[in-house]
Amino acid sequence: MKQKKSYPKMTTAELEEATREYDRPGNRPKFSKAPPRLKATHDRIVKAIRAKRGRPIVGAGAQRIQVTFERGLLTRADAYARRHGLTRAQLLARAVNDMLSGAA
Repeated sequence: MKQKKSYPKMTTAELEEATREYDRPGNRPKFSKAPPRLKATHDRIVKAIRAKRGRPIVGAGAQRIQVTFERGLLTRADAYARRHGLTRAQLLARAVNDMLSGAA
């Protein structure tokens, strides 16, 4: 049996010869399936990572809606929000919350 040389000790020509099969177009290495225990660990980690993506849930979560505003009113609302360091969504949420709680 031919003894394999380690890559760091090979000359450039030997390295090219040893890796030639990987340079072919369409080369698809064959991978064996992961053992069930390792796959289960991988799936658990992936699930935990995906669960942490996106914005944090506040209250019951958020719902995207489409609302139509008169342009002048929207311009005034945006200016107010900017002056007070709020986003448009924060301003509208506070306004609705104030109306529903009877503060306005």
